[in-house]
Amino acid sequence: MLTVSNLTYKIANRIILDDCSVTVMDGWKVGVVGLNGAGKSTLFKLIAGEIQADGGTVGMNVKQRLGMVRQDIPETDTSLLDLVLEAHEELAQLWKATETESDPNKIAEIYQRLSDMDAYSAPAKASRLLTGLGFKEEQLQEPFSSFSGGWRMRVALAASLFVEPEILLLDEPTNHLDLEAIMWLETYLASYPHTLLIISHDREMLNKCIDHVIHVDKQKLVLYTGNYDTFERERAAGLGLQQKIFEKQQAERAHMQKFVDRFKAQANKARQAQSRIKALERMDLVDAVIAERAVRFKFPDPEEIPSPMLSINRADVGYTEGVPILRKVNDNIDNDDRIALLGANGNGKSTLMKLIAGKLDVMSGDIFRAKKLRIGYFSQHQTEELDVESTPYEAMAAMMRKTIPEVREPVVRAKLGAFGFSKTLADNRIGSLSGGEKARLLFAFMSFDAPHLLLLDEPTNHLDIDAREALVQALNAYQGAIVIVSHDPNMVERVANRLWLVKEGTCMHFDGDLDDYRKYTVKARREERKEEKKNKNSEAKKADVSPPSMVQHKKAEEAEKKIIKLEQKKKALETLMSAPDFYKGDSGEISQTQDQYNKILEDLESHETEWLQAQSG
Repeated sequence: MLTVSNLTYKIANRIILDDCSVTVMDGWKVGVVGLNGAGKSTLFKLIAGEIQADGGTVGMNVKQRLGMVRQDIPETDTSLLDLVLEAHEELAQLWKATETESDPNKIAEIYQRLSDMDAYSAPAKASRLLTGLGFKEEQLQEPFSSFSGGWRMRVALAASLFVEPEILLLDEPTNHLDLEAIMWLETYLASYPHTLLIISHDREMLNKCIDHVIHVDKQKLVLYTGNYDTFERERAAGLGLQQKIFEKQQAERAHMQKFVDRFKAQANKARQAQSRIKALERMDLVDAVIAERAVRFKFPDPEEIPSPMLSINRADVGYTEGVPILRKVNDNIDNDDRIALLGANGNGKSTLMKLIAGKLDVMSGDIFRAKKLRIGYFSQHQTEELDVESTPYEAMAAMMRKTIPEVREPVVRAKLGAFGFSKTLADNRIGSLSGGEKARLLFAFMSFDAPHLLLLDEPTNHLDIDAREALVQALNAYQGAIVIVSHDPNMVERVANRLWLVKEGTCMHFDGDLDDYRKYTVKARREERKEEKKNKNSEAKKADVSPPSMVQHKKAEEAEKKIIKLEQKKKALETLMSAPDFYKGDSGEISQTQDQYNKILEDLESHETEWLQAQSG
């Protein structure tokens, strides 16, 4: 049980948490939610003891272990698998003790404890965690130092899951994951055997994984029972907003139904109509509750151009001549398409986006773009390229003047205003903006000229739940085409009407929805594991017919290792039996020790014979 009692924390004179109390029972799975800056991560640091409270206490059972994802794994050449195994300190110490301990009684205790901990299945468990988070089986023996930051965070997450602490704290665990890894993690966390506290902006994950919510709001902690959507409904009812929002939503539903009735029979509007039908079916009061409080923005609608606006014909694309990332890409984008690109990180989704955006040329084949086609491109890395000393107004004015040299100030401010930038906010330094505000600024930049096609590569990385809902609403209201890469399942389900799967150097249509894709990824992983097992068996058979010298050398090494361990045990028993009072003890124990000693002598003789035969073979 985790108990927070009268907790207060201040930064300078600013109160972050004020006299907060909450109790989390064993086995609860709790989502910790609230606006950015409300104090969610601060609460985790206080629970973990990383910072000291100004008042109050955090208490838990002394026998319970607390776990968090490490942010500071040092540079090391240790393999991924070994790094995860070493994260369980007790397990690692026990295995080390089997090589150094000489007391036979202690050796027996060590092996019993290892058995109780199911230690012999630990490597298989660590492998499952790493492959579930997106690593290939062959990568598990590669050194940690050979992986980039995002992949290192996956290793750190796997390590914290492997330890299975009685209280696990996860702060935005999906930040460095792709959609496929998130789907796996949702399933894993839903059946986590102990207490879980998770901070996440992924509404889908919170709905699937949690049974309680702690809302960090106005310096207080408020506990709710149920998943995230249940929390939103209860909170809306408590604030007296439910009826107002329901009426507003019904008006929106009627407006969408009119669009469906009008256009579902027209070929050029059929996809948009289908998209609206899907939105109608999924329309939920919670969506409206979140949208009501979120900062709203709107992408400007372009004039219509003929379809297809873009056509890719048997194109190879990549970065190094003769080494394409994707081969024979063959597809069209129409002016009413809403396409989500699926596929694990590293398969080429961003490469395809760059090709469509015109930032990469084809190596072979060709690409056609409509003459008047305008494209807006958002990349997850653009945030780092913003001029932090400039203001949103100055940056937008400079961008617009490239195409409209005489653009007037009211026009620039109107473009920013459509994305929630007041005059005051537009005149602040970009460096002082929050992650969500910077993302909105990039949305304003990419769409100031009303593009026909929006390309969005991980647009939700810096957005909280409210801002994500605002983005969904803005995209669904936009009248152009969209291609999106997102690890947010909720966004993909509610925005996309077509799915393209980028995998193994190809891009193909995926016939189905995200639920079908979840089943597809589970089946694909199962098939991969079967294939890997088959390959291992095949390699084992090849080893059996290896040159005699190699086989014999391996046998000699194995026999030598066994001899060394047996000699250590023999020496420990001899020390025990030579003690003056050994034969004064229990006769049964004396007999058992002597039998054990005789068995070691027999085994030693057997393995020494094996070693001699291997050496002479």
